[in-house]
Amino acid sequence: MSNAGHEARLQEAAAFLADNDEVLAPVIASAGLPRIIPHKFYYQEIVESIVSQQLSVKAADTILKRFIGLFGDGDFPSPEQILEKSVDELRAAGLSRPKIGYIQDLAQKVIDGTVRFNHLDALSNDDVITELTVIKGVGVWTVHMFLIFCMGRLDVLPWGDLGIRNGIKKLYDLDQIPDQKTIEEIAAKNNWHPYESVASWYIWRSLNNKPAV
Repeated sequence: MSNAGHEARLQEAAAFLADNDEVLAPVIASAGLPRIIPHKFYYQEIVESIVSQQLSVKAADTILKRFIGLFGDGDFPSPEQILEKSVDELRAAGLSRPKIGYIQDLAQKVIDGTVRFNHLDALSNDDVITELTVIKGVGVWTVHMFLIFCMGRLDVLPWGDLGIRNGIKKLYDLDQIPDQKTIEEIAAKNNWHPYESVASWYIWRSLNNKPAV
């Protein structure tokens, strides 16, 4: 889809949600169009997601720069290049041992064909989750973020995200942080489908927050 086509879909989604959800409507009016910009660097996105797990944006950026710098040419390293590096070399970039294991596992799975990225566009959200969670260290939350911010899927409900849960509690005046079932019920009641990703973006925005992707 072209950039213009994607932006038109975002405009359509924002208008649809504003018409269907009176709680989200003022957030949409003040925030403008969501910044969901898909791209095709799927392998790189997963590596970067693993590196960034449980880190601040600043710390993650620093380690990513050091990691890429290990390979000299400035390009993002191929799976083969990653496997050529020793654990000690990767540790020197600031990566923890578990994350090194996860990145090496991804690299090996790409090389042996267990994980493929060239066919993901043809798969459903659930099938993408099934495909990518075979990678060590990649769970459903990581794939939800991948589906939204990398693939540009607009129909993803990231029910496990703490920002979404806190935002829904605040916006919808709940007594406690909602679980998956409650989030799905609120989404259904307010007709978020087929734009759950966009609704989620506005919920993050309502907290003046950004998802940790």
